[in-house]
Amino acid sequence: MTTRSEPLKATVWMIGAMVSFSLMAVSGRELATSLNTFEIMLYRSIIGLMIVLVIGFFAKTLNEIRCDRLGLHLFRNLAHFSGQNLWFLAVAYIPFSQLFALEFSTPIWVALFAPLFLGEALTRQRVLTVILGFAGVLIVARPDMEQIDFAIIAAVACAICFAGSMMATKKLTNDQSITCILFWLTLMQLFMGLMATFFMGMNTFPEGINIIWVVIVGIGGLMAHFCITNALALAPAIVVIPLDFMRLPLISVIGFLIYGEAFELPILLGAGIIFIAILLSLKAEKQRQSGLA
Repeated sequence: MTTRSEPLKATVWMIGAMVSFSLMAVSGRELATSLNTFEIMLYRSIIGLMIVLVIGFFAKTLNEIRCDRLGLHLFRNLAHFSGQNLWFLAVAYIPFSQLFALEFSTPIWVALFAPLFLGEALTRQRVLTVILGFAGVLIVARPDMEQIDFAIIAAVACAICFAGSMMATKKLTNDQSITCILFWLTLMQLFMGLMATFFMGMNTFPEGINIIWVVIVGIGGLMAHFCITNALALAPAIVVIPLDFMRLPLISVIGFLIYGEAFELPILLGAGIIFIAILLSLKAEKQRQSGLA
């Protein structure tokens, strides 16, 4: 870990994360017509595991893989596997900007669930963050009370699952290395994908251009998390998280240029409210840590 903040280097890493997430979104939508979400996750895990093993071998970090917290790894990967499947389901049906805006609500769900699962205090600041964040989610989702939109529900549910994964990751990083976490992520989710495709009776092998899209999903998934991890090592979360929100205008432009998706004011307004809620949460967390120092 660095002892001083290096926001410029962190910005470069976050640009890498933005590109990775955007490529994953385009690839997921292109694959949606030929592969189901479980198949996409299966191939993603195969590619991811190969990358982790190769990089770990040359970096000499495979010896960091441990088996002492398999229960927590399993919980994390069940949550992440569920969330990622829901994400790939939603990306096929709703605008990119709407999906990304709802995904950004993940820290709001963490603020809500952390007192229950991490034993953290439910402060007045956290209550305000949750209320403000929910308001933003409702503006983005614009739920129709007469007709349920399952893609919107999937997008919100994926953020909740990612929150569970994030809380488990927070515990794991206390004594588990990145190589260890990524190894169990790809290996466990590989078996989850195999089980899901077996019980669903589906196992379509990608062909033609779909092979490229699958490879992009596999590489992009790992690269996005790797870039964010490095950015957080170079600068505090209060700097990195706002940079992550730059994904929204980028993916909005991509959706407009490639798929003709319109720029919708409610999505941008709701995302802005979620953004403010998260900034308030990060500021409060920074003040709390300063008080403990």
